[in-house]
Amino acid sequence: MAAKPPDSARYTELRNPKALRDYFIHDKFEAGVKLVGTEVKSIRAGKAQLTDAFARLEKGSLWLYGAYIEEYSHGGLSQHAPRRPRQLLLHAHELRKLAQATETGGKAIVALRMYFKQALVKVEIALASGKKQFDKREDIKRREQNQEARRAVKFRR
Repeated sequence: MAAKPPDSARYTELRNPKALRDYFIHDKFEAGVKLVGTEVKSIRAGKAQLTDAFARLEKGSLWLYGAYIEEYSHGGLSQHAPRRPRQLLLHAHELRKLAQATETGGKAIVALRMYFKQALVKVEIALASGKKQFDKREDIKRREQNQEARRAVKFRR
């Protein structure tokens, strides 16, 4: 029996697991990313993480910090730095909106997910405000109540 082919759809999307737990999400944006060829190959192989990724506006452009993209195993001498800042590509009106929101209020720009759109790597970023400890507890309580309700419905069937 032949081996199963690798599931190409498995690594088409990388998510930031901490973002929804630690932040209230307000507005979402889709941004392109300036990458090197070995970075794209590593992302296709699923060797990237967005756990601590955030974006910051510097000199009129948006930069992604904290995203980890592992070095490509067959890269040779032309390797990239795994945690280097990467430029995000957005329209000027979107950059203005992000700049106004981060300057006026206590909002951060957080990376939610990284995915392929046709052959291009895109990052979904969001304006977010931090949750307090009691907000996180309310989310956990609500999730447990929904889970208990689903179990009750399941056992009654």
